[in-house]
Amino acid sequence: MRKNRIAVALALAFPVSVCFVLPASAQTQPAAQTQAVTEPSALSVVTVTGSREQTLLLQTPASVGVISAQDIQRTGPMHPQQILGQVPGVAIAVTNGEGHSTAIRHPFTTSPLYLYLEDGIPIRATGFFNHNALYEVNIPQAGGIEVVKGPGSALYGSDAIGGTVNILTRAPAATPGISVSGEAGSFGWRRLLVDGTTATGPDGAVRAAVNLTHTDGWRDQTAYDRQSASFRHDQALADGAVLKTILGYTRIDQQTGANTALTYNDYLNNPTKNNLSIAYRKVDALRLSTQYEREMGASLLTITPYLRSNAMDLNGSFNLSSDPRIEKADVTSLGVMAKWRQDFSGALKARLIVGLDLERSPGSRTEDSLNLTSTGTGADRFYTAYTLGNRIYDYDVTFKSASAYAQGELSPTPALRVTAGLRFDSIGYDMTNHITTATTRAGTTARYYGQIASASVDYSHLSPKLGATLALSPASSLYTSYNHGFRAPSESQLFRAGSDTAANVANKVLLALALKPIKANQFELGWRGAADGWSYDLALYQLVKQDDLVSQRDLATNVSTSVNAGRTEHQGIELALGKALSPQWRLDTALSYARHRYVDWVTATANYSGNEMENAPRVMANTRIRWTPRAGTMAQLEWVRLGDYWLEAGNSATYGKYPGHEVFNLRVSQSVSKGVNVFARLMNLTDRRYADSASVSSSTPVFSPALPRALYVGMDATW
Repeated sequence: MRKNRIAVALALAFPVSVCFVLPASAQTQPAAQTQAVTEPSALSVVTVTGSREQTLLLQTPASVGVISAQDIQRTGPMHPQQILGQVPGVAIAVTNGEGHSTAIRHPFTTSPLYLYLEDGIPIRATGFFNHNALYEVNIPQAGGIEVVKGPGSALYGSDAIGGTVNILTRAPAATPGISVSGEAGSFGWRRLLVDGTTATGPDGAVRAAVNLTHTDGWRDQTAYDRQSASFRHDQALADGAVLKTILGYTRIDQQTGANTALTYNDYLNNPTKNNLSIAYRKVDALRLSTQYEREMGASLLTITPYLRSNAMDLNGSFNLSSDPRIEKADVTSLGVMAKWRQDFSGALKARLIVGLDLERSPGSRTEDSLNLTSTGTGADRFYTAYTLGNRIYDYDVTFKSASAYAQGELSPTPALRVTAGLRFDSIGYDMTNHITTATTRAGTTARYYGQIASASVDYSHLSPKLGATLALSPASSLYTSYNHGFRAPSESQLFRAGSDTAANVANKVLLALALKPIKANQFELGWRGAADGWSYDLALYQLVKQDDLVSQRDLATNVSTSVNAGRTEHQGIELALGKALSPQWRLDTALSYARHRYVDWVTATANYSGNEMENAPRVMANTRIRWTPRAGTMAQLEWVRLGDYWLEAGNSATYGKYPGHEVFNLRVSQSVSKGVNVFARLMNLTDRRYADSASVSSSTPVFSPALPRALYVGMDATW
């Protein structure tokens, strides 16, 4: 009985994106052995992120991409770009180290349009968004990834506009096991991954993992170091409840000039050049949570208190040309997520989910201006050194939120499932300034910053959603949905208004405090299932974002500031296809075509309304073909395609477009003995010159060169 109880308990706590279910032994197998495990069927994939409850993907009225632990192991991602692109409509661009910008139903952006979760808990507090948040999570040793595309505020609140990315931890196993993976490769790359699991008595199990990574960087002075550790303990209690405790820690130290944009000549002929070598980023991130979950007949109670700490020391490469400064920010969050699910008997198969999320996140920000030494001009300026100037910002800010949500589901007919949800968010900030003067100045420059002694800003918002799935057969379903999303202004947008003349900064501060949330509405239609050995997932969507932030000149004060005056439209089609072509060959592809345009976008200097948005490729594709000629042998060829895009919002022929690119990657692995596997990855197989990003700087097209051909080899051992 005790063994049965722990089996049930661990099943309840297992990351549901991989509840197809893999055999326990497969969770610790090296990549070369995983081809012996049956690929998940489209009929059996279970997801949690789209409803905060375990739901069959076929019954989920949302576009959800699921990446299994098995796929993560095969891929061996060194950067989120190398794994998340396997979901149609998702692309990640490399900035620095594991830093990234994201494109999910939007152009590539560093704006706070995405919500990043670990086991359903936000990696960062709302208002302290960082577009690099995924590097704070140990993705190579994750138990799965789920991506819900489009707005998700009805379940998760602010920030979930473009999409929600949920990194799932690996469940511990009662059978003791340990795996070690070591690899080395081009440009001083070294990585050691260690993972171990064992039982902690008859009713519990624990898993611990360590990730130690270093690279010298392929461009000048772009070294990167990472140390990550994760711990998960699952425990069954006497009353049938389950406790899941997760502890994660990441430390990152990197030189951040890796995405230095170069003029076209340097991009082609001197790609290792780094104009921003004085920049750096140091990160400490800690997350601790304990989930209590108890099922009582038709009811399920879940309570998850959590603690989170994020600290960053940053000399941002993106600041050097306009507002050079050293930023130090930290925030500590205490929160709890409580949820009750009730299933009702009867023909309607009704279900009600209600929840309450509470959080308090006190934080601080200090900024010191920099005096720079540089050579060159414009887009070819080379920054060689700096000295610290005076302090320009120094304040404490506390983010607080209380949010309630409800979601109801029922089946008017056996084939039709209808879902409706509503969330109410009450959020706010309290800021206290430690600078007593009305203005601060960056050394002897003409950059002034306004100060205000204290401020409080509060928002309340209702976020609805409505969806339905229609079973066409046991193997396929249609779905349609409407989702609303919003994003509250971040603390830096509210309380760090930026520089201006001494006469304007006081008004600039007050105008920033008047910012309101950005809102988005999405309609979606989808078809998913399996037929003749093919699995398919097709989605069409239209997303309209309004009250977006546009830089305009305030008519009353003549001050340039961000205002809620923008409207954009995003339309597209996304398709995932997969098929076992034979016992040895398998094909998977993720395709998308989208158009992103400015509907109403008038800035202080130009009118871009009607133009296509910059950094917005219409075509994104990732295709993988895998060959497993025998047990223990695997080869995978990956083809990544990104279409062309405009370099700037004016769509000017003077600057033109980035032409897009196609990149091929090869991954191979071979079992050499029981539990021992060797592997290799050859990235950018054809050594193509392509850009991680491209734009216009100082009236000059500039390009950030991407990784050239690089080889990585390693060995896995499992006991």
